[in-house]
Amino acid sequence: MTWLRTPGVMLAAVCAGLPLPTFGLGCPAAGYPIYQFPADAIPRIDGSADDWAKVPARYAIGTDALAADTGSGTKPDRRSLDVSVKVGWVKGLNRLYVLYEAYDDYWDFAGPGLHNDTFEIAVDGNRSGGPFISRFHPLKAGDGDTGPGVSDDQAWFDFQNQDAQNYHIFTPAKDKDWAMAWGPQAAWIKRLPSSNIAYQYSFKPGQPGKLTAEFWITPFDHADARGAAYSVESDLSEGKVIGLSWAVIDYDGPDKKSQFWNLSPHHTMYGQASELCGFRLMPLESDQRPPIKADWSFAILDRARRTVAFHDDTLGTRNRWDWDFGDGTRSAEQNPVHSYTTPGKFVVSLRATGPAGTSTLAKVWDVSFAGDPPK
Repeated sequence: MTWLRTPGVMLAAVCAGLPLPTFGLGCPAAGYPIYQFPADAIPRIDGSADDWAKVPARYAIGTDALAADTGSGTKPDRRSLDVSVKVGWVKGLNRLYVLYEAYDDYWDFAGPGLHNDTFEIAVDGNRSGGPFISRFHPLKAGDGDTGPGVSDDQAWFDFQNQDAQNYHIFTPAKDKDWAMAWGPQAAWIKRLPSSNIAYQYSFKPGQPGKLTAEFWITPFDHADARGAAYSVESDLSEGKVIGLSWAVIDYDGPDKKSQFWNLSPHHTMYGQASELCGFRLMPLESDQRPPIKADWSFAILDRARRTVAFHDDTLGTRNRWDWDFGDGTRSAEQNPVHSYTTPGKFVVSLRATGPAGTSTLAKVWDVSFAGDPPK
């Protein structure tokens, strides 16, 4: 059985000059930004915050953004718990990078079970909304219900965490795996190439101190219990808005009740994707962008006629284009379509010019209609 979830409520908002629809009612109307790391500065997962030093302070989501999940509006006492979270992404990689830094006056992580200080994060990569854990399955038979309905087994294996995912990340994890991936995907989703994590801390259970957890996860439009080969990664692209939220679960000893501090105002955000907040995948910051950098892509439209569509992907403002197709012909169009009269292997280049200057990019034999030459 396939359950098609309905989109969450969308509201108009502005984030860093871009219109940003919010996802969960009660989340900040402006939403939250996700920092774009340049391709040559991908964070190294080593538990250090050094790779995040250039991330502007406005990307940090701190203790003030959290509130008790009881709806009381109570905020954490920073003398007891103080956290900062930054989220990043890299164009071309369907990964969310997270830096979690926290001070706690009592770190509770001595036991082997779920009783552990925890950073619980939920993500809906395509904002499909709706429930995503078995207890909220709309067709599941309730307690004492003898009528037709989805069984517990079906709700777990065929529904839980498929269209959005929840991770209980232990802070820190001692003598146990780093997270409880709350679904039947646990056999594969917590390992490379789907996720990775590293910690830095020096305290022992019951002591105060600071912890840094650096990790990345892969959001999935469909996370199949059978494995990554049967799953569909969420496509992360510039300007896209995803659903995301987290809760900090704070324990202060074996006999103390846990306290949930939520980013979303809804307690059930852990299993209701429509209650997650809106996060936008931002473009590169201005200090990370060259004034102009030529780039281009292509698609073969007709193999028999050797017809190729070229697309200008240059970064920066440009107003002139000089394409050299490698067969003695050129074009001044931004996105030309060209047919090669004879087979061959071609060196194609684009020279893009704008107010900030000129940039050129050539690609050797990417466009090819012939086999390799003999040795």
